[in-house]
Amino acid sequence: MRISTSQLHRAAVSAMLDQQAEISRTQEQLATGRRILRPSDDPAGSARILGLQEAQSTTEQYQENAQMARSRLGLEEASLVSVGNILQRVRELAIQGNNDTLSSEDRDSIAQEVRRQLDGLLALANTRDANNEYIFAGYQGFTQPFSATAAGGFNYAGDDGQRFLQVGPSRQMAIGDSGTEVFRAIKNGNGTFTTNSNPANNGSGVIDPGTVDGSFVADTYTIAFTQALPTDPITYSVTGVTSGVVIAAGTPYSDGADISFNGVRLRISGTPADGDSFTVSPSVNQDLFTTVQNLAQTLENGAGDAASRAQFRNAMNRFLADVDQGMENILAVRSRVGARLNALDEQQNLNEDFLLQIQSTISQIRDLDYAEAASRMNLQLIGLEAAQQTFVRVQGLSLFNYLRF
Repeated sequence: MRISTSQLHRAAVSAMLDQQAEISRTQEQLATGRRILRPSDDPAGSARILGLQEAQSTTEQYQENAQMARSRLGLEEASLVSVGNILQRVRELAIQGNNDTLSSEDRDSIAQEVRRQLDGLLALANTRDANNEYIFAGYQGFTQPFSATAAGGFNYAGDDGQRFLQVGPSRQMAIGDSGTEVFRAIKNGNGTFTTNSNPANNGSGVIDPGTVDGSFVADTYTIAFTQALPTDPITYSVTGVTSGVVIAAGTPYSDGADISFNGVRLRISGTPADGDSFTVSPSVNQDLFTTVQNLAQTLENGAGDAASRAQFRNAMNRFLADVDQGMENILAVRSRVGARLNALDEQQNLNEDFLLQIQSTISQIRDLDYAEAASRMNLQLIGLEAAQQTFVRVQGLSLFNYLRF
């Protein structure tokens, strides 16, 4: 086999170029701190890194979702705190207004403040987030949920939807509550039944909200009072629409004594007139705005004679029962929001731990061992220097150099 001088030169130059390429690669590794610079450096490791980076990106999105959920829930919680404060203030105004020594002007002044509180309540129900979406509108984020009507009622233009965000591989988090759940789906009365007086009553009888005594038999009951002559004792009967007579007519009435039937326990104080009646009916949903508005109207109507004062007290009793139910509902919703915020804390901590694990694994696969790389580079430099010196010597070797002598 014949080996020419040009072949020796090419082989030597090629070897030096390869050495320089290896040194350049090692220098790049040292500069970037990475062992794997391109997939060909470690195909298996590169494939693992791609999978881990995808998991990292997904987890980071979970963290962004969790932060968005936290912001939305924080805004809802702040709004609910303000709603609770308004209801507490309105309740204080009701107690203040439920005083026989107040004049009609005094009650009108209180009613005006109640109406201002109602405006504030309506504004809170239409709270928007940073994206200008209404937080209590369900899925109808860009539709104002609550508005007052010309007839004195209140409309709800949202829906009952509840939005969720994915905050973990197998965990979704509700980021709000609908206006129905917060402001509308509130049982009036004591939550099971509500008591009411007949507007045509002429006596001074006042009924309390009552309590549940055992199992309430859902029906609409009428408590009717009879007194044929002023000298006769006052008696009453209780009749249900579907239950029929549950307390027979002629039962003696005692001021403030318990009246119990079919899971109902209540008291009526004062002196009911002949023909006066009261009703007990199952609780129905009543929105907070109507509850507050009822108080304003009651205060504006005032109280005059004994019968109207009794009607006033009955209305105030109903309001106090209704507003207590509303406050309990707001507290219940706040409790659920707080539970979600706590769950977000836990999930974000899990996500952070998972991200740390992923980053650690990627580092183990991709990052450079500086000590090993530095040693390798020193060897490569020595090898390149030896190759260069050898080439200098070899390139001067030729048969003609010997033939000249």
